[in-house]
Amino acid sequence: MSLSQRVQDEFRQRFNASSPFLVRAPGRVNLIGEHTDYNDGFVLPMAIDRAVWIALRAREDRRVVLRSLDFDETAEFDFDSLAKGKAHWIEYVKGTAWALQEAGYRLRGFEGVIAGDVPIGAGLSSSAAMEMASARAFAAVSDFAWEPVTMAKLGQRAENQWIGVNCGIMDQTISAAGTAGHALLIDCRSLERIAAPLPPDTAVVVLDTATRRGLVDSAYNERRAQCESAARFFGVHALRDVTRAAFEAKASGLDELTRRRARHVITENERTLQAVDAMRRGDATALGRLMDASHESLRDDFEVSSPALDAIVQCARRQPKCFGARMTGAGFGGCAVALVEIGTASAFVEGVHRCYRQATGRSPNVYVCRPSAGAEAARF
Repeated sequence: MSLSQRVQDEFRQRFNASSPFLVRAPGRVNLIGEHTDYNDGFVLPMAIDRAVWIALRAREDRRVVLRSLDFDETAEFDFDSLAKGKAHWIEYVKGTAWALQEAGYRLRGFEGVIAGDVPIGAGLSSSAAMEMASARAFAAVSDFAWEPVTMAKLGQRAENQWIGVNCGIMDQTISAAGTAGHALLIDCRSLERIAAPLPPDTAVVVLDTATRRGLVDSAYNERRAQCESAARFFGVHALRDVTRAAFEAKASGLDELTRRRARHVITENERTLQAVDAMRRGDATALGRLMDASHESLRDDFEVSSPALDAIVQCARRQPKCFGARMTGAGFGGCAVALVEIGTASAFVEGVHRCYRQATGRSPNVYVCRPSAGAEAARF
């Protein structure tokens, strides 16, 4: 049974009625453009066919009451007494409500059932999917217009200021504004978006290492600080503004560690723009080479890979008709992503399973993903 059907069936059983609204918001995988978002750079994510679903109806009071099928529990809160709680799934819904109210939206309460199949902590943006599904739910019952970029910014604000994770804008933007059948080049400064089709006869495969990074806040914040230090050295607002030529002309004035961090961001922005060109040409080989180079840069210059990520990337590259593979997400665990010939996808999945188990003793979760649309709502 599909997740959408499960949340609707559970709603019917709990409330003895059909749900008048059904919303979904997808997770994402980033094809290339890692740790560039908070440097005002370019990213190339793809919304995936794994999502958070909510079946719901409006309430007459100012409360939200949600039953989670994933956690087998019910949680609730009141708009008039919003307060941060301990780490819990309902905080993403609550934080989204807070951000919307702070922005002037008049919210109605709702009750419903929520479930998702975006793996938690795997680097596939389960938190952004939760925030955008919540925003879609509030838009549905409160009858305000859905504007993807505005909602993405408010979701990011919830993540930054309510949840306390200093993320960039990519995750919420792709979850809110994804385009079916395409990845989305996002300019993280202007939030301009350009759809880019996958090369013909290719598939994107997510490779979950079965290791979790546990929100490596200290390392993430350290990398941000190093990038900001490099930008100050070059006299620019963000490393997005440093060309390769300008970097090579002045990089010797940086300490060795900061130089490597900056080099990753500057070259990764170049690779991301080149990747879009390759996709427009339908050149899977060129796109795969750029993905490979991205992984090496993340491993050696930015130092956010891990033994598990390196192992699964190597396993992927050993399979026939794999064009390229790289870690994806913040790093230190979680997932990698590979581009493969679509006709070999099943054999690829089996080969990676076998290779990775032999290399690490762990069983990975490997799934072929389709590019999906961003957050949606249906009214019945």
